[in-house]
Amino acid sequence: MTTTIGYTLAGVIAAGIIFIGARFIVAPRVAAAGYGVSAELDERSVRAYLSVKGIRDMASGLFVIILLAAGATHLLGWIMLAATIIPVGDTAIVLASGGSKSIAWGVHGLTAAVMLVTTALLLTS
Repeated sequence: MTTTIGYTLAGVIAAGIIFIGARFIVAPRVAAAGYGVSAELDERSVRAYLSVKGIRDMASGLFVIILLAAGATHLLGWIMLAATIIPVGDTAIVLASGGSKSIAWGVHGLTAAVMLVTTALLLTS
């Protein structure tokens, strides 16, 4: 049962991060606002960084899907644990940049917490 819940949560996280990554490519202004820090999209370099973030987010989601498909439960758990640094870092970046505290904690902080629960479920299976 814990494996099924862990796999389900990992799958939802993977789908979510792929969606978020695609949004940084297709709708960077909306994605930046959803991240918690506004971006000056008139600057080509800013748009480039947002595109880089989008591609990396999509790849991160695909890594999780590959591990799910392979049935690598414990490896997936360790990868999820390591990847938790991403939303923890995002929380710190948004807060340090004067971004939205509600997004920092409510989106990024909550994501980190869900990832830790997912990790526990996968590693105790």
